[in-house]
Amino acid sequence: MLSVYNINVWYGAIHAIKNISFDVHEGEIVALIGANGAGKSTTLKTVSGLLRSQTGSIRFMGEDIMHTPADKLVGRGLAQVPEGRRVFLDMSVEENLEMGAYTRPAATLAPEFARVYDAFPRLKERRRQVAGTLSGGEQQMLAMGRALMSSPKLLMLDEPSMGLAPILIEQIFDIIRELHREGSTILLVEQNAQMALSCATRAYVLETGRVTLTGTGAELLVNDDVRRAYLGG
Repeated sequence: MLSVYNINVWYGAIHAIKNISFDVHEGEIVALIGANGAGKSTTLKTVSGLLRSQTGSIRFMGEDIMHTPADKLVGRGLAQVPEGRRVFLDMSVEENLEMGAYTRPAATLAPEFARVYDAFPRLKERRRQVAGTLSGGEQQMLAMGRALMSSPKLLMLDEPSMGLAPILIEQIFDIIRELHREGSTILLVEQNAQMALSCATRAYVLETGRVTLTGTGAELLVNDDVRRAYLGG
């Protein structure tokens, strides 16, 4: 579904992403894990068209998207939940969800609303509530629901556990697992390696802008180097 090959990204003189390559196959959860500054979010932003690589290729559903504007990728089936959620704080829950489906006629959205409200019952209860009054966990659910409104072929999640209490992190990852069971393909960037690897089909470890290790989620959970560096073992 997604093939990323040999991408390199600079922030000015800083070489943030160094020859990164990875693949995501249909039906997988693929996780990118690593410490702060490892290049995880930069990689995701490059895939989604918010940043540009000077080398390599990015192919989605067999098509080259290296130079496709970010707003055009949503219509092709690629949706990103950004780091920090970034919901529209002055708009209602329902209006935020509608913004996720801006590429679609409003009259066609009933199935998407039904799917989102089924996945996130709390959003249905608060659909008339202003998003800025939601808790952090509810805003994360809203950001994920907003992305699902476009019926994406690939859902990309950037640090979904950031800033959340442990009980809310468990809830968010339960939802991620349920979306996967329902058939969603997910690319997950996450600093909480334990949670990410526990649900990942496959994972890549990033260090200082490079992929240093790859394997199934189960393999990396018991890898000595990963345990020492990211799991406290």
